[in-house]
Amino acid sequence: MYKCAIIGVSGGRARGHADAFRHVKRGRLAAVSSRNKDKLDAFADEFNVGPRYTDYREMLQKERPDLVFVNTPPNVRLEILEAAKGAGTPALVVEKPIAIEGEDFRAIREFAATSGKTDDGPKVAINHQLHFHPRRQRLQSLVAEGRIGEVRFVEASCGMNLAYQGTHSLQAIGAFLPGRRPLSVFGQVSGASGLRDTPGKHFAPDESLATVKFEGGVDAVLRCGANAPRVDDGPIYMHKRIAVYGTTGWVLWTMSSWETSIDGTRDGGSHEYFGEDVHGQAALTEAMFDWMENGKTVHPLHLGAALSDFNIILGLYQSALHRTVVELPVEPEDSLVGRLRKALG
Repeated sequence: MYKCAIIGVSGGRARGHADAFRHVKRGRLAAVSSRNKDKLDAFADEFNVGPRYTDYREMLQKERPDLVFVNTPPNVRLEILEAAKGAGTPALVVEKPIAIEGEDFRAIREFAATSGKTDDGPKVAINHQLHFHPRRQRLQSLVAEGRIGEVRFVEASCGMNLAYQGTHSLQAIGAFLPGRRPLSVFGQVSGASGLRDTPGKHFAPDESLATVKFEGGVDAVLRCGANAPRVDDGPIYMHKRIAVYGTTGWVLWTMSSWETSIDGTRDGGSHEYFGEDVHGQAALTEAMFDWMENGKTVHPLHLGAALSDFNIILGLYQSALHRTVVELPVEPEDSLVGRLRKALG
């Protein structure tokens, strides 16, 4: 039975991790950490966790967890990755986004050069649990099996900005285009409210629009923010969708519904997000155990894939600032967030 721990208990995702252990067969939640003692105790009491720490470093050293879930603002992710490496922690699942701009992207990319590949670094995956939602898994399988023919075009969107949900949408594009390398991005952004300093440090323009070219002649369109389509009457975080169009059909997924057109036959229905989510989160965790047991069974949400997705975002920013198509991968420029604040403020 794998020993698991959580760093950071505020927000819904920490609860999602803890709740998923009802369906996790090979692990148990053994310890939690948060700087806020009141929140820490309330969370640990609710989920019946005894060991609790206000210093995550102490938790890593004393508890020696096998797998750690990291739910912190992006500006401290590298610090925790390095502390986990120093403590000999075998594996981590880190909340998205993995980075915010070029400087932290480069630092984490350097960390990733050994992560999960040698005994010197932990295996790291990013918590895009939507990838493992049962309905998403089924639609991804249909596309992979060629049921809609050869993929030609993908469109994805989310109601929140690139930092809060954009990487979910980018990861969804990649999930339906496995193995296809992004070649270029052409983007536009607007609105500076999301670039203001906040405790969450999720800096991004309010709205973004990008076209991304992939190998094999596939184009993808990404829309994030108020310019994205609204898919139902739910809260803003529920407005995620992806549609994949092939030569003989298409599939569509949203947070609450799905549709397919295969061999001239259309089908569709609804699903309940929270029911899907608890099983998706559990499946993500079990996939980490698979990777820990067999290094060749690499987690589909591994750190390298997340860095590739985030490189598209950095290219989008540079495309908007320079008003040009940006070839990928791009070596990110410095101070992109500050320059976007100045340009959009």
